[in-house]
Amino acid sequence: MFSKKSIRRNFLIQILIASLLLIFSFSFILYFYIEKSIYEEKHQELINYAKNIALNKDVNSIHSDNSNTLLGLDIQIIYLKQMHSELDMYEKEKDKYTYLTLIYPFDSKKNSYLKITKEISQTKRILDKILNYIFMINIVGFLLIFIYAVAVSKMLISPIQTLSARLSNMNEHLINPIKVETLPTEFEPLGETINHLLTRIQNFVKYQKELFIGTAHELKTPLAVIKLKNQVTLIKKRSAEEYIEALKVTNKTVDEMNIIVSNILNIGRQEGAQLEKPVEIDIIAFLREKANDFQLLASNEGKNLEMSFEPSGFMANLQLSLLNQIVQNFLQNALKFTSKNGRVLLKSSQDDFGLLIEVIDEGCGIDESIDLFAPFKRQGNKSGVGLGLFLAKSASDALGARIKIRNRLDGIEGTTASLQLNSKLSCTLPRN
Repeated sequence: MFSKKSIRRNFLIQILIASLLLIFSFSFILYFYIEKSIYEEKHQELINYAKNIALNKDVNSIHSDNSNTLLGLDIQIIYLKQMHSELDMYEKEKDKYTYLTLIYPFDSKKNSYLKITKEISQTKRILDKILNYIFMINIVGFLLIFIYAVAVSKMLISPIQTLSARLSNMNEHLINPIKVETLPTEFEPLGETINHLLTRIQNFVKYQKELFIGTAHELKTPLAVIKLKNQVTLIKKRSAEEYIEALKVTNKTVDEMNIIVSNILNIGRQEGAQLEKPVEIDIIAFLREKANDFQLLASNEGKNLEMSFEPSGFMANLQLSLLNQIVQNFLQNALKFTSKNGRVLLKSSQDDFGLLIEVIDEGCGIDESIDLFAPFKRQGNKSGVGLGLFLAKSASDALGARIKIRNRLDGIEGTTASLQLNSKLSCTLPRN
């Protein structure tokens, strides 16, 4: 019914062992408490008989020939060589009967003692019945606990079974998010995590399909150009200069194909980077270093790269290569589309979600109706393959971050590329 690794099996074993120990301990204590109470009562009864007889110093009224039975009592006077001041009480079985005997001091001068014996066979039978009843109750109780444990374990793993059933019936064509509101409170974080993974899978499948289609299309076009150019060149004999010009066009087209292949290889490298061990870094220090690197490039192009960082420090555990890929793509696009003497701003600020990183340029803006994060999507009159933002989006998903590109809202033409890092794995450093 259950495998060795089953959570339900382990839960049942633990709760049954704990219940068995509890029932056994309680029953043991209860039985010995009852037995002790009954025996103490019988002991005290014999002692009271002995005290009454010893105080009167006369046993003739209750026995004859040194032996008499009164109310189940057998009273005798015995003589010992030495006087013992302590009471002596013992239990003895004879002919399937049980007797309780008390030796009590009677006359110290004659070293005489009262020997009072009482049959307690009925009491023993009652104790045996009590023991049997307790044993039967324990068996019934253990069975009830077993049934209850099975029901409780089934109830506890029901949400997990529901999640497993939902996930087992999914494929890349049918991925629906789990309704977190229908789950118990304890399973809501698990449901949200699964939904996040499902979203990433959907995006991955979507972009992979677009990537394959786009790659085939992008490579097919230059190949067709090369073939057509070669066919035209071979129609008739041409001069050496014309052959050289045809080869130059072919080489240019091959270079364009190499750029596409290089970007596709970068996608493979990025998937490997997602498996790198996260390291603890100061995001603000990283942004400051990155801005200093790009300032030289901006000044060579006659553009201004400014920076504004808040807070003064922000520690996070993440894959640095993924963050570097996003920020580098933002800055490259901003400088590429910003005209000469234009201004690019790299800034950071803290919000409720975490750390917000923004790159604001003075370029030509974007068409927000187009999914620029899809592979081979390009906008504007600048050269490019159209895989940079696709890589940035994939990297942000791997980091659990939010990425967005929109037009500026301050009346100036240009775009704002933003990345929001989650603060759950981060902490803010104190200001200097």
